[in-house]
Amino acid sequence: MGILWTIVLGLVIGVLAKLLHPGKENMGFIATVLLGIAGSLLAGVIGQFLGWYQAGEGAGFIVSVVVAILLLFIYGKVRAGQSGGS
Repeated sequence: MGILWTIVLGLVIGVLAKLLHPGKENMGFIATVLLGIAGSLLAGVIGQFLGWYQAGEGAGFIVSVVVAILLLFIYGKVRAGQSGGS
């Protein structure tokens, strides 16, 4: 049940990040779920580094969405750099 819950939360976080981030990313279902999961995991690591969370404690929902938006921004910059350079 833990994996299913991770996928559902990843989907919700990824969809919210895509809705709040301007532009079109052309990401499918799996990429959106992975975006949400990566945002949540990275938010947990950053939160532990800053002392917001203890080891084993999950990141907050809002922080996860904010980090997922940051990942979308980086993804857009990398993608734009690849298409413009060739």
